[in-house]
Amino acid sequence: MSSGARVALLARGRAGLDAVAADVRAAGGQALPIATDMAEWEQVDRAARHVEEEFGPVDVWVNNAFTAAFGRFTDVSPDDFLQATRSTYLGYVHGTRAALDRMVPRDRGTVVQVGSALAYRGIPLQSAYCGAKHAIQGFTESVRCELLHDKSAVRVTMVQMPAVNTPQFTWLRTHLPRHAQPVPPIYQPELAARAVLRAADHPRRREYWVGTSTALTLLANAVVPGLLDHYLARTGFDSQQTDARPQPQGHGNLFAPADENTDYGAHGVFDDQAHTFDPQVWASRHRVGKAMAAAGLAGAGYALLRRRARR
Repeated sequence: MSSGARVALLARGRAGLDAVAADVRAAGGQALPIATDMAEWEQVDRAARHVEEEFGPVDVWVNNAFTAAFGRFTDVSPDDFLQATRSTYLGYVHGTRAALDRMVPRDRGTVVQVGSALAYRGIPLQSAYCGAKHAIQGFTESVRCELLHDKSAVRVTMVQMPAVNTPQFTWLRTHLPRHAQPVPPIYQPELAARAVLRAADHPRRREYWVGTSTALTLLANAVVPGLLDHYLARTGFDSQQTDARPQPQGHGNLFAPADENTDYGAHGVFDDQAHTFDPQVWASRHRVGKAMAAAGLAGAGYALLRRRARR
């Protein structure tokens, strides 16, 4: 973060907000934490007005709101599914509207949508999250087309993330028999944050892929989606659970923030497994990431065909 940057922070949990604000100030920036439920339009609009009153025009708006409910679709209640969808999908919709209401009349500004490989490829046990991320993808493409039609200078870009070691897997609403975990390989949040900053600085690219696993997943889903269906049906349950039992947490952070009174920090409980570097991130910055991933996918496909031929 550049020294002197002015950073507004919107989230429900007060303890988490205050801790991040302290980090911003320690790095030489100015921070404005505002307790906000992104699923509620009035709160988001009011927060945006407050930000511009304190800091002036918003240059960059980053959307990353979500809550989650893990489990088989039929085990997740309609109320839980609705809440996860409201927070995640409508959180982005409301954030984008608040940003564009202010950026479009000035004809400048950038909106960064923090996406996921799951915006393209659904996996078992995360139907609410995958559905919301798919919706955000379609929503973003629609808005981008409208801005292009109007020849607006406002940019909208999306950063598709891999599995990231954040506290969400400790506090999410779960119906799983074992503790939830991100699908390996797992990356540290700093790698994800650098990718978001890169997108904010270079928003002309419509999309960034972060991590080799993201690139391979998206390319494989474009070429052999049926094969991925069967692969994930076989591996997707165990790969999203540890051997530990989950702690009873009621609704997790679905209906109330888990960090209202306790700051959990940026890292989850998977530091011993999480990576801080991935060659695809470097390659993506130099515009060769997709070519490398395509070559890897072609090699994997060739090996699979040879194996089947031998059988």
